[in-house]
Amino acid sequence: MVLRSAIVIFVLALLSFSLLANSSPVISGYVREKGTNRPLVGVNVYIPNTHVGTTTDAAGYFSLTFPAAGTRPTEAADASAQASLTSLPVTTEKLSRPELALTFSLVGYETMTVAAADKKSLTVWLAVGQSLKEVVVRSSATSQRLSDQADMGRINLPVDQLAKIPALLGEKDLLKVIQLLPGVQKGSEGSTNIYVRGGGPDQNLIILDDAVIYNPSHLFGFFSVFNGDVLRNVELTKSGFPAHYGGRLSSVIETTTKEGSRETLHGAGSVGLIASRLTLDGPLKAGKASFLLSGRRSYYGLISSLLQPKNGSALAANTYFYDLNGKITVEASPNDKLTLSGYSGYDDFQNTRNVKNTTVQSGMNWGNTAGTLRWQHRFSNKLSSSAAVLFSQYHLRVSNQETITNDSLNRTYQLQYLSGIRDVSLKYDIDWLAGTAHHIRIGVLSTYHHFAPGAAVQDVTTSTSDGGLANTQVINTIESGIYAEDQWQPDNHWRIHGGLRLSHYQHPNTQFLRPEPRLSVAYVLTDNWSVKGSYARMNQYVHILSNTGLGLPTDLWVPTTGRVKPQQSEQIAAGFARDFSAKTLSLTVEGYYKSMNNIISFREGATFMNPVGTDSRWEDNVTAGRGWAYGAEAMLQKRSGRLSGWVGYTLSWTKWQFAELNSGRPFFPRYDRRHNVSIVGIFDFTPRLRLSATWVYGTGQALTLPLARYMVNKNNPLQLVNTTTEGGSSEFSRNYMVRDYGDRNSFRAEAYHRLDVSLQYQRRGKHIESVWELGVYNAYNRQNPFYYAMESQKYPGTKVARTVLRRYSLFPAIPSVSYAFKF
Repeated sequence: MVLRSAIVIFVLALLSFSLLANSSPVISGYVREKGTNRPLVGVNVYIPNTHVGTTTDAAGYFSLTFPAAGTRPTEAADASAQASLTSLPVTTEKLSRPELALTFSLVGYETMTVAAADKKSLTVWLAVGQSLKEVVVRSSATSQRLSDQADMGRINLPVDQLAKIPALLGEKDLLKVIQLLPGVQKGSEGSTNIYVRGGGPDQNLIILDDAVIYNPSHLFGFFSVFNGDVLRNVELTKSGFPAHYGGRLSSVIETTTKEGSRETLHGAGSVGLIASRLTLDGPLKAGKASFLLSGRRSYYGLISSLLQPKNGSALAANTYFYDLNGKITVEASPNDKLTLSGYSGYDDFQNTRNVKNTTVQSGMNWGNTAGTLRWQHRFSNKLSSSAAVLFSQYHLRVSNQETITNDSLNRTYQLQYLSGIRDVSLKYDIDWLAGTAHHIRIGVLSTYHHFAPGAAVQDVTTSTSDGGLANTQVINTIESGIYAEDQWQPDNHWRIHGGLRLSHYQHPNTQFLRPEPRLSVAYVLTDNWSVKGSYARMNQYVHILSNTGLGLPTDLWVPTTGRVKPQQSEQIAAGFARDFSAKTLSLTVEGYYKSMNNIISFREGATFMNPVGTDSRWEDNVTAGRGWAYGAEAMLQKRSGRLSGWVGYTLSWTKWQFAELNSGRPFFPRYDRRHNVSIVGIFDFTPRLRLSATWVYGTGQALTLPLARYMVNKNNPLQLVNTTTEGGSSEFSRNYMVRDYGDRNSFRAEAYHRLDVSLQYQRRGKHIESVWELGVYNAYNRQNPFYYAMESQKYPGTKVARTVLRRYSLFPAIPSVSYAFKF
């Protein structure tokens, strides 16, 4: 009822505002790639010598309101943008009215200026031109100046640059590139998990064509689910969140997939050491409909099985992953567009081990499924809408069966672990250009969540269970949100982006209705300087239960209930941006403070595992607390020239406090890191030969390790465990080890640092373009800590042992070779 009333209010507000819109000339149209007819997203469309401009949306569409008659262009407005384009070939048509001209520019394409007098709509085709060799991070602002950009903490990643960054085993990965940005911490060695400004892995909203991806990892987190060949646009938001985003506390990673060519058949692919992929796209009906289909599969299990000996005690593993992407686009009419896109990914790990009289069979599989059906409609040059049906599903199953065989007793023990979440969502957005100063968006999103978490340990020998999870708890909830936001530019200095989101959550036992105000303000100073500030309140109604904090596939997704409250955060940020006179160099500095409430964790010693048939629920094993994070981030980036790249630095603190953990004292979570540095460099020797390198440094993770360990006899009164066998005799025939722990996460691991390099050679033939790449991950063979263990070490020549702390590393220097092609 509340949501229905809110929708009515927003619609009435929209109709009222439309009566106030001015009658200045409006021009709209599409920008497409010449030769393929693909829509181009993020094209800068602006009136020369003014601050009036916009960018194309996901459909390549733009709509721009000209200033009222008699308005004079601002002095030197967008001068830096014009200067930055001088290295590009420029096509200029004869202008009938200079004040009604439009310029279209996009990195990697020829810039075009066209006459717009007496036109209400037009279509522009941009030809691929000289590349600026820009850094991976670029502004999506109209003038391409960071100092002229309103929003804070938003970074747009051109996906064609992902292929230039060195990667583990040559497999290019979007999330590993995001880990190189300030404010983003990585998880463990080689992992794609990310931690943004003190938030956990579940606090990142990761969406593919608006559908949520709950676990973006392949191969235990070493690779992500994102295939770079199908991505068109990627945007990271870590502060100043627009009101149309909701449901997470720390960041939004929004990815959109490409549309197929509407003119000719195209393809791309690669062969690497760990996986291969192939992508095809082309027209279904020339000029009207297109398709895209892409597949990727690993062969890690095949390689490992060939290298391992085949005997009774060896590990025989079958490990692989695959993913599929597909998209169909139909232009039903000049004002209507239908899109159907989907993703399916799956990981499987199976192995069998025989040791003496024990056989262990282990298995783990998990996967994501996502789908989007969208209808985009244009009511007029100023008003458009988008309606979508979204589907997301994530499932995990872990099984481990141990069979013990001897003369007197045969027993089989089985562990099962399940995590499942399935979403069905309805989404509707309205986009309205209200004159030259306002860009208004309103919309609603409602999601039906189906949770099915469960875990159990059972003795199969005596159990009559059919192998299912007897204590799986199925929970259905509804999460909804309605929002309104306005990008307001009152003059040439102020940029204001404000909005309000109203979130609602319905559980069988409770419900929540919470407002979420958002505000970003920027003031553009002279000499390419701007100062900025933002505030955002966020609510999160889904949670991860984790014993490790590493964002592993074994983490379980659970909902907000009557006993587990929603997480909530408030973040304020302030900073400045500076574009230097060379027009290719920019500096951004930003400080932030974020508070988090009702974050959850397992109680001390608790686990999700329960014997089959018990009445214990997962809510009995968790506790809630609070957290806070603060710090500063800086990035110096060079966007063009033979040498491009950036240097990023983060200084940050993150602390948690739970009444039932660490005796109520604050502590650092595992992923707290004081210092984080990333250096990225790309150097083009020639148009065919490129050298790239990345170097990263980070303070070691905070870990909980025992301060000491000692032996306790089974008859000691302090003994905590004293189980017996069925015959009544003690199961323990000798002493057992006790570990003494200090404060939670009071041990700091060694610092992490690594250098990756790659050399690419590119060949262009008449019909095919190919790239050979040689790379080295961890080039100087740094033994970075992966985990620590307390072990016994004997003194040489004696039977006396001492306890030592041993560090284990995962990856040495790893060379790789790969081959990629496209046609």
